Amino acid sequence: MVENVDHIDRNILRELQKDASLSQRELADRVGISQNACWRRLRALTDRGVLGGSSARIDRRRLGLSLVVFVMLRTRHHSTDWLRAFRRHVLTIPEVVDFHRIGGDYDYQLKVVTEDMASYDRVYQRLIEGVELDSVTSYFAMEAIAENRPLPL
Repeated sequence: MVENVDHIDRNILRELQKDASLSQRELADRVGISQNACWRRLRALTDRGVLGGSSARIDRRRLGLSLVVFVMLRTRHHSTDWLRAFRRHVLTIPEVVDFHRIGGDYDYQLKVVTEDMASYDRVYQRLIEGVELDSVTSYFAMEAIAENRPLPL
């Protein structure tokens, strides 16, 4: 369901994507509305499910998480039971930060963030031990040109 948001709501969302730690007063000032109006709009965006909390952006490299791997998966299984088990299995692997079912030559794409090749191999071994897969292809990122970009509002 697509939510209808006006230009003020979009401005609020843009500002929150830049800095979710803004106080309501700072946010209201940046978008040019009163603090009460800002609070009402935030509440409405949250109630409608457009806004769902906030999170911190963490520099993964400063924590030793320097390897990013895009894992492309193909399967011969497309039953509801297999898919349910596969999703459950993948979601137990904390290094998988993004997980998509896709169209094209592959069925699924995972983004794995980890320390190094040895730690990725442990993720790989854990991934293939849980479910039957037809093929697993890994692409190693050499440089992050842009990550965690804001949504185009």
